[in-house]
Parts: sequence; structure tokens; C-alpha cells
Amino acid sequence: MLAQDRDAARVDTADIDDTTAQSLVSDLVDADVVTPVPEDQVLVHEPSGTTFDSTTQLAVFHRGWTTGRDADAEGE
Repeated sequence: MLAQDRDAARVDTADIDDTTAQSLVSDLVDADVVTPVPEDQVLVHEPSGTTFDSTTQLAVFHRGWTTGRDADAEGE
């Protein structure tokens, strides 16, 4: 049962290609969740303070971060 719960909580990142990542990051910028820093050519994930130089890395991180926060909220 525990293994099934763990599997259900895992994030599938295989479906994040460049186009999907750019779209997600654009939405996150619009929602003030991500701040672009053009002079450093990085993106800052504001809730975590983590900095990325790749939209794909940021998109994968955000999906995992969101899933982790959702799992924590369910556990409370």
C-alpha cells in the first residue's frame, strides 16, 4: 500500500519538452511565481528561492515542488 502511495505521488517529467517548459514558465512568470533576471540570464523560483538557467529544469523542479507541497498538505 505504501509503495502505491509513493508511486501515485511521483511526478512524470517525461512529458516536459522545451515547448511545454517554455509555456509553463511563461505562465509562472505571469503569476509572479518566477522572476526572470535578464542581466544574469537566470530565472528565480520565488517560493523556494532556487535559481535556474534552463526553462526545462525550472519546469521539472516546479512540478516536483508543487507535488511535494500538495502531498504535505494532504498529510496534515
